[in-house]
Amino acid sequence: MVESSQTPKPTTTGTTGHLPGGLPPSPQFRDSIIAIVGRPNVGKSSLFNRIVGHRQAIVSDVAGTTRDRLIAEAQWEDHSFILVDTGGLEPNPEGHIREKVQEQADMALADADVIVFVADVNEGVTPIDHMLADRLRRTDKPVVLAVNKVDNDSRELAGSEFYQLGIADPMFISAFHNFGIHDLMEEVLSHSRYVPRDSVSRIIRADDAGSSQIKLSIVGRTNVGKSQLINSVLGQERSIVSQVAGTTRDALDTSFTYEGKDLVLIDTAGIRRPGKVERGIEQYSVIRAVNAVNRSDITLLVTDATELATAQDAHIAGLAWELCRGLMVVVNKWDLDPDGGQRAMERAAAMIRQRFHFMTYLPIFFTSALLNQRIGTLMNGVIRLSQERLRRVPQRELQYALASALADHMPPQVKGGRGKRARFNRLEQVDVNPPTFQFTVDNPKLVHFSYQRFLENRLRAQFGFDHTHLKLVFTSK
Repeated sequence: MVESSQTPKPTTTGTTGHLPGGLPPSPQFRDSIIAIVGRPNVGKSSLFNRIVGHRQAIVSDVAGTTRDRLIAEAQWEDHSFILVDTGGLEPNPEGHIREKVQEQADMALADADVIVFVADVNEGVTPIDHMLADRLRRTDKPVVLAVNKVDNDSRELAGSEFYQLGIADPMFISAFHNFGIHDLMEEVLSHSRYVPRDSVSRIIRADDAGSSQIKLSIVGRTNVGKSQLINSVLGQERSIVSQVAGTTRDALDTSFTYEGKDLVLIDTAGIRRPGKVERGIEQYSVIRAVNAVNRSDITLLVTDATELATAQDAHIAGLAWELCRGLMVVVNKWDLDPDGGQRAMERAAAMIRQRFHFMTYLPIFFTSALLNQRIGTLMNGVIRLSQERLRRVPQRELQYALASALADHMPPQVKGGRGKRARFNRLEQVDVNPPTFQFTVDNPKLVHFSYQRFLENRLRAQFGFDHTHLKLVFTSK
């Protein structure tokens, strides 16, 4: 059954973000975005791998969530941040070096919180280094100059010429040999928007208590109909709609009201597989999409009825999963399916859930933005998911739920733990958006991942958490 094309018309209350004359978005307490830039072959990817590999920086070890090397949520000591490895800056075939370098630098500066400028001590200061440094030197964004491949005293002495770039005192490192990396990260993170984790939690809870605004990002591969979907939701030609992949370059924020609920809609550039991302503008549009997911409450992952659940879609879903954002899959252009009935929807949903096996709770919606079909159903789903993510469970009910789970299924004995099993003492909800539950246990290391999955499923079934990400924390305190 297809929903009527008569969709409740939202009220647009204002625009923010990159729109001309728009107001800047309200401050967000989020992980900083740190971008690594520089010429090709200076060791950017080696530095990226060195930082990410520190203390198992990639958060998830669940199969299917690993993304390509371009982006990773990373941790250094008690700092969490998003690290982005950009493409090498180099002249285009036409030779418009200055224009391209400045274009790329402008986009990196617009979206990264801190920029790490990597150079190669063996090649010395090049004209491209000078041009990029000239642009970076005139910005108010923090820039850290990392001179790479310094693995002996003579090379460090030779690296003194990088002082002439005039953007910052060079920091001499060797990503391959792990030399100078700690000092580099101390400098980088001194410029980040770092707030201690417990402070962030308190700030977010206080903010949630005073605001019902839902921050909604829209992401997906290029040319799947994201801009048309935004137009359908807003009921006006808010975004440029084009059949040319990559038309939308900026993240555009629009505040609007739907059925009495306040929302901020974030449009983003399409995300391509890294191997198909053009050097230049589109490279940095990926950063903007990451930024949008990072500062949203709920992400709409838009895919195409003609190409369901690609590997890249799974990568995008993995990003939202790692950042604990609400996620909904939108299969757009459903009007193009010749057999678009209920059974076809069920088959398509099964295929998507098989691809996203690490997020089987995902809600899936089938729309035609062009024909304005099922847009109302989609937006009602957004409201329901938001309410689910803000739900609090009374403490007494949680204790009963824990006792019931332990009675039905005791924690298994852990191999290598001399036959010991975890002993649970308390369960409490410590946060919302996403719902976060803290289990107090004598030894968190004894809680097997299969038992964690069991506890998560019990919480979902007992308290109606059908479609939201749940965050489970196991502590001995």
